[in-house]
Amino acid sequence: MDATAAAAIGAGIACIGMGGAGIGLGNIFGSYLSGALRNPSAADGQFGRLIFGFAVTEALGIFSLLIALLLVFTK
Repeated sequence: MDATAAAAIGAGIACIGMGGAGIGLGNIFGSYLSGALRNPSAADGQFGRLIFGFAVTEALGIFSLLIALLLVFTK
């Protein structure tokens, strides 16, 4: 197999992590919204955890994008 083809395949596989991050963000915000609608008085106490979960999940998505770009543009 050609090294360029292997890098393209690896970059495509690394991009799966971005889809996972999108699914994770949907789960995080959906769960927060569901909980906030059930108990509005506790929503303010959970907002910090919501932002932390968002930041960690988004960082993992950006990390997978970085890996994909490194595989494509480095030789």
